[in-house]
Amino acid sequence: MNKLSISLSVLCIVSCLTANAQPDRWQQRIAYNINVNVNVESNRFSGVEKIDYWNNSPDTLHRVFFHLYWNAFQPNSMMDVRSRELGKIELGLDKDGNTIYDWDDRVRDRIQHLQPNEIGYDSTEYVKLNGIAQKLIYHETILEVQLKTPLLPHSRNSFEVSFNCQVPVQIRRSGRDNAEGIRYSMSQWYPKMVEYDYQGWNANPYIAREFYGVWGDYNVNITIDKDYMLAGSGTLQNPNEVGYGYGMSTDNRQPSTETKANGQRSAVNGKLVWKFAAQNVHDFVWAADTAYTMIKKQMPNGPLFYFIYKKVDSQQVKWENVANTIEKAYPYIAKTFGAYPYKNYSFIQGGDGGMEYPMATLIKNASVGTAIHEFMHSWYQGMMGTNESLYPWMDEGFTTYAEQRVSNWLKGDTAFAFNSSYNSYFRILKSGREEALCTHADHFNTNYAYSVAAYSKGSIFLSQLGYIVGEDNLNKILLEYYKAWKFRHPNANDFVRVAEKVSGIELQWYKEYWVYTTKTIDYALGDINMDGNVANITVKRLGLMPMPVDILVTYKDGSREMHYIPLSLMYGAKPAEDTVKRIVHDEWKWVDPAYSFTISKPVNEIKSIEIDPSLRMADVNRVNNKIMVP
Repeated sequence: MNKLSISLSVLCIVSCLTANAQPDRWQQRIAYNINVNVNVESNRFSGVEKIDYWNNSPDTLHRVFFHLYWNAFQPNSMMDVRSRELGKIELGLDKDGNTIYDWDDRVRDRIQHLQPNEIGYDSTEYVKLNGIAQKLIYHETILEVQLKTPLLPHSRNSFEVSFNCQVPVQIRRSGRDNAEGIRYSMSQWYPKMVEYDYQGWNANPYIAREFYGVWGDYNVNITIDKDYMLAGSGTLQNPNEVGYGYGMSTDNRQPSTETKANGQRSAVNGKLVWKFAAQNVHDFVWAADTAYTMIKKQMPNGPLFYFIYKKVDSQQVKWENVANTIEKAYPYIAKTFGAYPYKNYSFIQGGDGGMEYPMATLIKNASVGTAIHEFMHSWYQGMMGTNESLYPWMDEGFTTYAEQRVSNWLKGDTAFAFNSSYNSYFRILKSGREEALCTHADHFNTNYAYSVAAYSKGSIFLSQLGYIVGEDNLNKILLEYYKAWKFRHPNANDFVRVAEKVSGIELQWYKEYWVYTTKTIDYALGDINMDGNVANITVKRLGLMPMPVDILVTYKDGSREMHYIPLSLMYGAKPAEDTVKRIVHDEWKWVDPAYSFTISKPVNEIKSIEIDPSLRMADVNRVNNKIMVP
């Protein structure tokens, strides 16, 4: 079946059927119809959202929860206090001898100093269930709705939510008037239903990170001053009415030059209504500015890419480079990680760095690396929808791996792509601040530990998996994971089970060690002795995490042998990865601290011996991994 040609409505149906076919992994379902009216003078808007909510769980729900993210942008909020407390932690000194504090530099103590017209808020006037107003209890960024009539298992119910919001100044992800002058970066902007899954309610307060949402459909109508051009998740439903380049035929060569004429004609009382629709997504973002312009790139048998950015002549070439690079990269991305299934995707200038959303991203400037990273989130955040609070490494880490791999491919670089992730991981080990990958995203002791765990150690999880099961198997695993788990909220074990089925190797040990502990890998070459006319080599396990071991023996005549020692916990062995002569030895029992094997030649014929020449095993001390024989 050609996934690129499937309609989004069919995708939605297939997703629901797939979920319902798995009785132990039901999923809730939602449909939003949101109408908002924006006052660009006061930076406020009012809105009503009508929600259809399917309780597909076996549970009777006596309450529901909504995220009210913007309430975090008020002095003394939990986000404010948490940021200021982390900012007291001294991480060390920079090269100039200045103390490095554990700030998120975008937040720091800025929330504490916000004035009343700068704060953000989401004030909910009412929540009605099937037409009846319900009791509301505010928990800052979480709204608890106590239901007068519970939601029965396998039932469909209708909610109506009326809300008023003030857009905060740009601090973190969402807001107005960012450093690049983008007027509105509208993420986390509406009352969003909290996800209820097999683990219960995921009512995480907005402290800093991460996100998790209910799969559903969005119809969003935004009424705003006619001089503003918008971009967002989903597909614009009235392009010819609003103009601004959306109604034109695709031009892959030049930025859109359409005037505002269509929008001016369609305006009522000086305002335009922008109508977006997105199917089978778990969030919706939009942005608006009076100086936006656009580049379009239509991929053959693929999505239409929009690049929406503030028109600044000095930046034009950079944005064109971003567009051209994404166009070049997409075929490789689709082949390696699976096809992008939606009709379009938007790279929107806005926000405070780079932040991913379904069918769109906010990036603050024309950075190719950021654009690739955020687009790859379309797989591990957008399509998988993993619970990022519990498994941030399955999104950020897998995305970082994908970004590094795609970047290397674009450069034609055959060198090891993941050095930056490994070096980051090795540095935090030396600092003593590492925390386990299984730590909740908001519960890390430092921003530093979160960042390394989620991005670097999460990326290593995949590259090191390639070492364990073989690179060809890893490639198959990535595609099978995409096929089996898109639109289904996979967890860590779901991924590992895919990897086990594809590779034929048991991998629970790998998950337990790498995700649930901070034990490290350290192997060393030991004694090399003569055993008759041949050499006997000893390898030592100095670290507490066991691994299979590749040992490359290079002889003085130029010949080479790869000696492979599988780990007993694998109950299998990876296939050969290249044409080098390969000798598979008996398994290494994981409790044994040392292992010895015999090669076919004497010591005086050996040139060098090296553990893991591929560098994929995260050995914390590689100094003792190689011996040159005189």
